[in-house]
Amino acid sequence: MTTGRLLLGATPLGQPADASPRLIEALAGADVVAAEDTRRVRNLAKALDITIGGRVLSLFDRVETTRVATLIEAISSGATVLVVSDAGMPIISDPGYRLVTACIEAGLPVQCLPGPSAVTTALVVSGLPAEKFCFEGFAPRKGSARRTWLAGLADERRTCVFFESPRRLAACLRDAVEQLGGARQAAVCRELTKVHEEVVRGSLDELAAWAAGGVLGEVTVVLAGATPRADLSTLVTDLVAEVENLVAGGIRVKDACSHVAAGYPDVRPRQLYEAVLKSRRDAEEPD
Repeated sequence: MTTGRLLLGATPLGQPADASPRLIEALAGADVVAAEDTRRVRNLAKALDITIGGRVLSLFDRVETTRVATLIEAISSGATVLVVSDAGMPIISDPGYRLVTACIEAGLPVQCLPGPSAVTTALVVSGLPAEKFCFEGFAPRKGSARRTWLAGLADERRTCVFFESPRRLAACLRDAVEQLGGARQAAVCRELTKVHEEVVRGSLDELAAWAAGGVLGEVTVVLAGATPRADLSTLVTDLVAEVENLVAGGIRVKDACSHVAAGYPDVRPRQLYEAVLKSRRDAEEPD
């Protein structure tokens, strides 16, 4: 039976001091260190004042498939292979999954050296419910696909965490306002654990306005879950009276709907407008 094994090591998001003793030991002692970026792992080792004892090779998306057979052979021959991503936990929107599944199929040991993760770090500092949550990886790059993806989250009741490029964040938040309503609560976490760490919390409307000026750094977004559909339907119906009171005071129906909806997460002005029209039609129908 082989003494080889695959180790998945979580690396610091920004502060080298967050590296665990087990990760430090593995960096120094592994026979092979397979890194998403070999320069980054060497810089991390330098910051930790350790020497990587084994061979260092790259393991990024485009080469992972071609590396699997070689690494499986090494582990089968007794080598310890450590996989690390640029920051955080390997496999979570980073390379490593193909190698893990290949090891499992081959009956080879797979172990994790737990540690930092941008997903859980952002979740706990967001101020949003964390009892149940989902992780969606990176938001789609193209606008049409992103809007479809966001529409699919409209009824998701769990808090949702996802990654986004700083270059596309403003467009993503504008699309989120359109698909989910501007009142939905969220948090944008930027440069977590680093010198310029920033967590901006508020409604999607507020965050979209903030991001319009441009954002730099690694970004993780946390989105509040949706109000259950049944409760939302009841809420919208209850708000019709508020709209009609404003209309009676001289405000246009659409403006009144926008004003009232702004105070309630998940209620879109369009939903409220349609509910007002339906209420009026029902009132006109004969008994």
